[in-house]
Amino acid sequence: MDREASEVTSNFTAVIQRDGEWWVGWIAEVPGVNTQGYTREELVANLRSALQEALEMNRAEALAATKGEYEEMTLQV
Repeated sequence: MDREASEVTSNFTAVIQRDGEWWVGWIAEVPGVNTQGYTREELVANLRSALQEALEMNRAEALAATKGEYEEMTLQV
């Protein structure tokens, strides 16, 4: 299946807060996706990057676990 044709835009919840001189944040729906930034804007950019990297890594791991033919489908919740 063509990866670009199967990509879906999803929304995620960023939980952010100021912690002293830093901004810190987490993606609520994806455990382990958290980061920090010196400014709010830097934090948001870092969260986007960390989320994209985590999703790509999870996708690669899922595909690596397949054996033989497989099917991909889009799920909405």
